[in-house]
Amino acid sequence: MATTTATPETLDTAVNQDGDHHEVWAPGYNPWLIAFTVTLATFMESLDTSIANVALPHIAGSLSASQDESTWVLTSYLVSNAVVLPISGWMSNRIGRKHFYMTCVFLFTITSFLCGLAPSLGILVLFRVIQGAAGGGLQPSEQAILADTFPPRMRGMAFSLYGMAVVMAPAIGPTVGGWITDNYSWRWIFFLNIPVGILSLALTNKVVEDPPYIKRAKKLAGSVDYIGLGLLIVTIGGLQMMLDKGQEDDWFSSRFIIGCAVASLVGFIFFLWRESSIEHPIVDLQLFKRRNFTITLIVLFAVGASLYSTTVLIPQFLQQMMGYTAERAGMAISAGGLVLILLFPVAGWLSQKLDPRLMVTAGFIATTLSLMRIANIYLGIDFWTAISWRAVLAIGLPFLFVPINILSYSGIPQNKNNEVSGMNALARNIGGSVGISFVTMLLTRREQMHQNQLVANITGGSSLYRSMLAAMTANFSSIGGMSPADAAQHATAYVYQSMQQQARALSYVDTIWVLVAITACLIPLPYMMQKPKVYPKGDLPAH
Repeated sequence: MATTTATPETLDTAVNQDGDHHEVWAPGYNPWLIAFTVTLATFMESLDTSIANVALPHIAGSLSASQDESTWVLTSYLVSNAVVLPISGWMSNRIGRKHFYMTCVFLFTITSFLCGLAPSLGILVLFRVIQGAAGGGLQPSEQAILADTFPPRMRGMAFSLYGMAVVMAPAIGPTVGGWITDNYSWRWIFFLNIPVGILSLALTNKVVEDPPYIKRAKKLAGSVDYIGLGLLIVTIGGLQMMLDKGQEDDWFSSRFIIGCAVASLVGFIFFLWRESSIEHPIVDLQLFKRRNFTITLIVLFAVGASLYSTTVLIPQFLQQMMGYTAERAGMAISAGGLVLILLFPVAGWLSQKLDPRLMVTAGFIATTLSLMRIANIYLGIDFWTAISWRAVLAIGLPFLFVPINILSYSGIPQNKNNEVSGMNALARNIGGSVGISFVTMLLTRREQMHQNQLVANITGGSSLYRSMLAAMTANFSSIGGMSPADAAQHATAYVYQSMQQQARALSYVDTIWVLVAITACLIPLPYMMQKPKVYPKGDLPAH
């Protein structure tokens, strides 16, 4: 199929009908083939954000590094990834989106190969930095390509495919990573990317093309704002480092965390000043004057926090409290992926029929109710209950993800699609980092509080404590064959361990109820947004 171009008269008609300044343009290949092509690399990149988590002990042992040092394999990736996300639109406009996308896929693939061959932790971290930077351009580029390839009335279905990639991949990553590490080697979690990357490059080169406005943007691109770029790196890098290492270093009792926070805040202030005062900014701050764009960033931040925090919270409970293996805990999480496979197409289809604001509200209601169900967490749950937690929680995600991506492009000029995509991905990823840091901190703080309360009730004068201690001492003496002194010592240790478990379990309950309160407060937020224009079937003002 040949690429169609629009005459001036057609373009004028499109602008008048749409109001969003879109050109009538059709890609040269089937849009669904293009969608499949760009989703391949996005799925690969999303998988890499979580697949290495369970392999860290193996990586540390293999490369003679400590467990703390091995976490830089994750942190280095996330920091470089976050820095590139907001500038991906700017890069696409400067060098062409197809060229930028293929460069990212190539770098991601080659650095995956080099990560798998890394002889030391330092070399591995270096290649992970480059891999993360390359991966940062994939998600927003795919989203922008889909927004240009499909007309508004079909974007819901297109974004449902994109949503399955970016939501499912982090969920199944720990399971896939655990299986590969247990049965082969941690190096294969990186080698896995190579055939996918090669296929993605071949298909992208064949079927993906830049629309006319991208080609014009390349000619009109201004000089590189190196100062703004440096300030952005300081801002995002400092924030991501603070979120990733905060709990480990006890937050602001650490000079390193204070330094990261100060650097991020100062960098942000100067970045805003810089971007508002130059002709060709890296990030167009004028976009934030559009109500839909600003609110969608808030919602995507909340979606990221909900998705990633529960992906950490549930398997952590199953492993630490219930004694599950990493692979079995991953299986409990991955069950939600089946729900997502079924519901994302449904959400895409409904987005063509319903007000997307209503769908987002329904998504937040479903998420709130599913979190309330998980709040009944206790130490006696069975495996099927654990599976149902994530499966039920996954019900609301498609009805948040698909319509909010539709709303984010409502009223946005077409030449800003790349920037919108980059900021959307950044909001979701930063939300994930904040969500993980928040629940980790809250778990620790609440566990300490409950432990202090429980210890206060364990006194020598407590008849319940004395009777429990006597029963456990007798049990160790009769069954374990211990001396009275050893039996009493083991009984005391057992009671203390039980108290710690109860304190930890109560901290999970508290943390989940906080998440319930947050998501409940977000239920009315979508109706602060403007309803997007509805395009009847057959209308062309999409490209």
